[in-house]
Amino acid sequence: MGVQAVFLDRDGTINVEKHYLHRIEEFEFLPDALHALRLLKEAGFRLILVTNQSGIARGYYTEEDLARLHAWMRQALREQGIELDGVYYCPHHPEAAVPAYRKDCMCRKPGLGLFERAILEHEIDLSRSFCVGDKLRDCALCASTSCRGFLIGENETDEILRRVKDGKIERVQWAKNLLECAEKIRGLTACREREENA
Repeated sequence: MGVQAVFLDRDGTINVEKHYLHRIEEFEFLPDALHALRLLKEAGFRLILVTNQSGIARGYYTEEDLARLHAWMRQALREQGIELDGVYYCPHHPEAAVPAYRKDCMCRKPGLGLFERAILEHEIDLSRSFCVGDKLRDCALCASTSCRGFLIGENETDEILRRVKDGKIERVQWAKNLLECAEKIRGLTACREREENA
């Protein structure tokens, strides 16, 4: 049996969404995000960050800038007792200003390339795992696998929010924020464990 994991989007999910964020001094964790991540860790989940970073393709910042930010972020989380088990990002965009990153790739969400890489590298059991993000593309893996997802917040279109809240998108639920999502995931996991041990 593989491990259970939560695939997490970054901007708007863990930290405050800012315009092509890449400076450490502008990074700001969302309220209760640290508590939420700690709850997921305590429940035995691997935490896997999966993020589109088209700002690289647009020439706003470099992969080196992003590496510095992610190293700082991981250390800030470590100091709170939270370890990110994997960080995966896509630097591409089909209309990139930087030619080297102009690519219609499979790693840019809703493409599944980064998810597939993480699944292999961490031996993840999708039937026991979740995708979480503030955009439906963050839950793209749920459309074709047994992974379940949570759309959080109000950053999607009204139509998509309505469909998710009404249960019209299979295997994707809604939560108001990451903390509510973490609590729901813990509840679903506990319920599953009771059923398996019955």
